[in-house]
Amino acid sequence: MSTLLLKHADLLVTMAADRRRIPDGGLFVRDNAIVQAGPTAELPETADRVIDARGMIVLPGLVNTHHHLYQTLTRCVAQDSVLFDWLTTLYPIWARLTPEAVYVSAKVGLAELMLTGCTTSSDHLYVYPNGARIDDEIQAAVELGVRFTATRGSMSLGRSQGGLPPDSCVEDEAFILRDSRRAIEQFHQAGRFGMVRVALAPCSPFSVTADLMRESAALARSYGVRLHTHLAETMDEERFCLEKFGARPVDYVESLGWTGDDVWHAHCVCLNAAEIALFARTGSGVAHCPSSNMRLASGIAPVRAMRDAGVKVGLGVDGSASNDGNHLLGEARQAMLLQRVGGNPNALGAQEALEIATLGGAAVLGRDDIGALAPGMAADFIGYRLERLDFAGALHDPLAALVFCTPPKVDLSVVNGVVRVKDGEIAGLDLPALVRRHNAISRKMLRGE
Repeated sequence: MSTLLLKHADLLVTMAADRRRIPDGGLFVRDNAIVQAGPTAELPETADRVIDARGMIVLPGLVNTHHHLYQTLTRCVAQDSVLFDWLTTLYPIWARLTPEAVYVSAKVGLAELMLTGCTTSSDHLYVYPNGARIDDEIQAAVELGVRFTATRGSMSLGRSQGGLPPDSCVEDEAFILRDSRRAIEQFHQAGRFGMVRVALAPCSPFSVTADLMRESAALARSYGVRLHTHLAETMDEERFCLEKFGARPVDYVESLGWTGDDVWHAHCVCLNAAEIALFARTGSGVAHCPSSNMRLASGIAPVRAMRDAGVKVGLGVDGSASNDGNHLLGEARQAMLLQRVGGNPNALGAQEALEIATLGGAAVLGRDDIGALAPGMAADFIGYRLERLDFAGALHDPLAALVFCTPPKVDLSVVNGVVRVKDGEIAGLDLPALVRRHNAISRKMLRGE
């Protein structure tokens, strides 16, 4: 067994049940689990590896609950479009994805996330043209050492069947179910501290049939894995569901078995009070994507009302083509500010924003082994240096500085007991070479080559 000691952090933010904040705090880790979290003076004096965290604020790794990593290839496209127009512009470009494009874009997106404090990310990959598979992005996550929930997404309704995407972007439903089963059996690590987990994720109520929604739910539950989809993102979606199904989006998915403590939905901008109460009662989770919702003019999700009702809420950066960035700490700041726009300065504070980014995300992904620094929890933690220009004048409250001030890049990141970011650099990654390859693939896709 190996041991790791982090000591002398200026402030250790545990996010444990008592929300303890520990000056001159530290952690003692054995293998991939935290053994002790407390004042440095109470920890062992040495370990196989020692990290001196003087000058840092240390907290649990951030959790990203919704993303489309491949979209790093198509940032800043359809800049002034709402969701449906944005999708119809981008689908023909995404139809040019290749296995290499999926792998490289996932590695770029995950690297960017890691450098902003993310230690656990999910991804919703629902486009599989030209031989691309979910395996391609899982490979990228494993190589980087980030904790990863890969959601095997799907689309089955192309334009010829009344859907939005080109027919070249959709798959046969029987194949979708077979490959979903294969992905679960090949990659899902159900045990505590599992690094790769798989969920099933038909893209949206308007891109698959009701049968696929039902059968995906049945398949997922037979394996004990989770379910994910987009839901109630825009008023256009609400009108579509009312016209096509005679029901609002939430009522429609509930009729298909898509509520419960094994389900989480992305966006949920257009929820009413009864739907919020339904999510709270059934344990259904929500991935809140504030920047994406603003970028596409979708609206403001009722996060305050959801939290007050007891709904599980996590953060998602969403795709980098609907956000154009992958800064998860920045997303916590955006979530806080966006809830205040309506006129209530107490609608969301720094502490709660970070809770959503850590504990909230863990709950949404169905994990009780991440999101807090306490004995028995995974050794996933991050550190930011406080003596930086961004925080000048804010060191009287380091936690607030993280959320109120300009979001910095992380200086230290440990995932599953392994140092993955040191001094702001990802260990073992030639980032410039990766970015060059990514940009070459992006240029080729955008040119239609």
